[in-house]
Amino acid sequence: MPRSINRRTFLSTAAATGATLTAPSVLRAATGEPFTLMDHLKPREVKIARKHKFEPGQIVVTLQAFYLYHMQDERTAIRYGVAVGKEGLNFRGDASIDRKVEWPNWTPTQDMIERNPGYARWEDGMPGGPNNPLGSRALYLYQDGKDTLFRIHGTNVPGSIGTPSSNGCIRMYNPHVEHLYSVLPIGTKVTVF
Repeated sequence: MPRSINRRTFLSTAAATGATLTAPSVLRAATGEPFTLMDHLKPREVKIARKHKFEPGQIVVTLQAFYLYHMQDERTAIRYGVAVGKEGLNFRGDASIDRKVEWPNWTPTQDMIERNPGYARWEDGMPGGPNNPLGSRALYLYQDGKDTLFRIHGTNVPGSIGTPSSNGCIRMYNPHVEHLYSVLPIGTKVTVF
């Protein structure tokens, strides 16, 4: 049964569960065990409080709660668990999806290379594929026609879903981003807070 959600619920849910999300997921990934997304991070239909004025089709990301919402109408959304950027690395605000790519190449930014010099080996780009950190699909966020360098993308580390672990992009479980890729048109509005 759909639940009503609001910003307070987003924040309290994240605070209540944040400490337990990381270790078991990372451990499973490191041991090669089959990955299973935790129940609260699986897609589900939820109700949105009336005070929010989101548009049908819009994407809304709540960084502190680790959720992405695909608005179905003004009050109903499909909620997905996501990984977000580490503290201080997140995009916030409004953007639009102006480019979509299957099995995208990954090129670390200069800031990413400075934070992690090991990324320098990929400064000319890493080809798309199962080992690529952008996963199977990428939705590129633009503002005023300019690439923000932030993405909603898949991941080759599904155990990171539900954690602040990226360099600022919004990571999704590959099957979930593949679904969004197939239904979201170019120009889709995205709001991240």
